[in-house]
Amino acid sequence: MQHFLTTKDYSKTQLQAFIDSAVRLKNGNFYEKPLAGKSVALVFFNPSLRTRASMQIAIYELGGNPVILETGSTSWSLEYRENIVMDGNKTEHIKEFVRVLSRYVSAIGVRCFATLENWEIEKTDPVLNAIAGYAEVPVFNLESAMHHPFQAMADMMTLKERFGEKRPKVLLTWAFHPKPLPMAVPNSFALAASQMGFDLRIAHPGGYQLDKQLMDEIQAFAKENNSTFEFTDDPDAAFDDIDAVYAKSWGSNLYYGNYEEEARLRKPLKDKWIVNESKMARGNDPVFMHCLPVRRNVVVTDSVIDSPNSIVIDEAENRLHIQKAILAEILK
Repeated sequence: MQHFLTTKDYSKTQLQAFIDSAVRLKNGNFYEKPLAGKSVALVFFNPSLRTRASMQIAIYELGGNPVILETGSTSWSLEYRENIVMDGNKTEHIKEFVRVLSRYVSAIGVRCFATLENWEIEKTDPVLNAIAGYAEVPVFNLESAMHHPFQAMADMMTLKERFGEKRPKVLLTWAFHPKPLPMAVPNSFALAASQMGFDLRIAHPGGYQLDKQLMDEIQAFAKENNSTFEFTDDPDAAFDDIDAVYAKSWGSNLYYGNYEEEARLRKPLKDKWIVNESKMARGNDPVFMHCLPVRRNVVVTDSVIDSPNSIVIDEAENRLHIQKAILAEILK
């Protein structure tokens, strides 16, 4: 049994094979229905547009049946903690929920955002790992507290489409947002980019460092691939000599759960950390990337996201193709 929880569980060769398969699927070169007669549960703790729509369509186009469950709405509210007295607002424990589902379906996809309350707990991805621990079928991560591997693989596919065998120099830049956001997307993008051997620069203001253990792992992948990995806190010079810009906001793990302190750290950064034309002009005619949804003229200006160099819609489309490729390979 093989899960898909994070890209670091797979080699560069395997990740490239997923992308190659997704490209063939995108070009219509796939006629089998590997999920014929199979159902896949999609469990949502949080809202979704691209993930929900693309996964439902992917399963259907592979011949399978998607089963949507929204915890606390179309399904019971779920408790994941061990040895807990369930006298609160949670109705069912993950132990029973997951093992019952495992008897019905061939795989389980789960989307469980960070709550941004306790960093020491959330960096262990407790909900995702609890589900994977009890599941008797493959589990697919549709975004957890720490990782969003399908999004990262769609991003890698999009970069490969644009740059081919060239090694692009990629910037992952923090951007302003009115509230703290989870770190799953930047974590997974940086991880996958280093695994694929891209030269990676991460730009963020002081106090917004990503998880140290994950950064150490990324550094190791960069060394293995003879690629570069660097940091800067300069929101303008970060764009120098860059081929691709990935903008994303995330919260500070120094003030995790302390919204008032985090807001004081964030507020002065509003006008400095936005992707605009002048910054993009410092790069090598770079493409602009974002996972969506995006706050226009907060994270990025209209002129950048609406420009010919914006490939955000390509990324969104490629979610469908890469998910089909990975589902087909793991559930074949």
